[in-house]
Amino acid sequence: MTLNPQVEALLGFFAQMPPVDYATITPEALREMNKPMQMGPPPAVAEVRDLTMDLPGRSIAARLYLPEGPGETPPLVLFYHGGGWVIGSIESHDATARAIAAASGAAVLSVEYRLAPETKFPGPLDDCYDALVWAAGHAAELGIDAARLAVAGDSAGGNLAAAVAIRARDEGGPKLAHQLLIYPVTDADFANGSYTENAEGYFLTTQMMQWFWTQYVDDHGDPHPHAAVLRHDNLAGLPPATVLVAQYDPLRDEGLAYAEALKAAGVPVETELAPGMIHGFFSMFEAVPDAMPYVERAGARLKAAFAA
Repeated sequence: MTLNPQVEALLGFFAQMPPVDYATITPEALREMNKPMQMGPPPAVAEVRDLTMDLPGRSIAARLYLPEGPGETPPLVLFYHGGGWVIGSIESHDATARAIAAASGAAVLSVEYRLAPETKFPGPLDDCYDALVWAAGHAAELGIDAARLAVAGDSAGGNLAAAVAIRARDEGGPKLAHQLLIYPVTDADFANGSYTENAEGYFLTTQMMQWFWTQYVDDHGDPHPHAAVLRHDNLAGLPPATVLVAQYDPLRDEGLAYAEALKAAGVPVETELAPGMIHGFFSMFEAVPDAMPYVERAGARLKAAFAA
């Protein structure tokens, strides 16, 4: 399928912006260029609450979204934002977190994990895992059901969500009902098919991902399996997963490969390839209305997992 017309129009808008030289750009400069832009009224939720999580040796911010609906205690989705582990925030993904809460009927806790390169691997992952443990232990304060938990994330956040699920299994952490992995980073193999086919021209580029990996890990040629989760040698016993990938995305093939690896390990997986879409489309629903059905289906899968 050719590019979705709404995506094509958005790429035309992006093409008018000054190009970024990833040979010289600094993390600080890239963050300055990627300030959040609100493109419309945010999806409605019942309540939004900013809070601080006191984790071992540090405190980090988070934002809790409580869904509209009956007054029963909702399940909770821990959400980890994308941005190559370097950019992004709870502000940049405010609309995404709201949309997931609205579509799933679950509360969403969006985590402001520390960013690379100031905090390299495993620091951001430690924040995300410890946030899950913290949320389970503060269920009454949050007003959520600690027996119904899930993780979700897009791009680098999908990578973190997948790694959190592995650590929760291995470290006796809270039991997870589901993992929603939205075009996740799962490997650092820049020679695979989609890295070659979609190297540039579709928002995320292969050069950008090489730069992000360099910021996140000391050796992206041989990353730890908690960083490159596709390289983990044991994926059995992980929570059921939804893996969503985009046709015109450098990360497409590694996302599909991770879904297949989970299936091979006996994990129930629903895989969806979004034709005509690019990396980031899930969070671009205000400019790309055709993305909304994917948001709604992801929410429905979370809802079904919590009901199981």
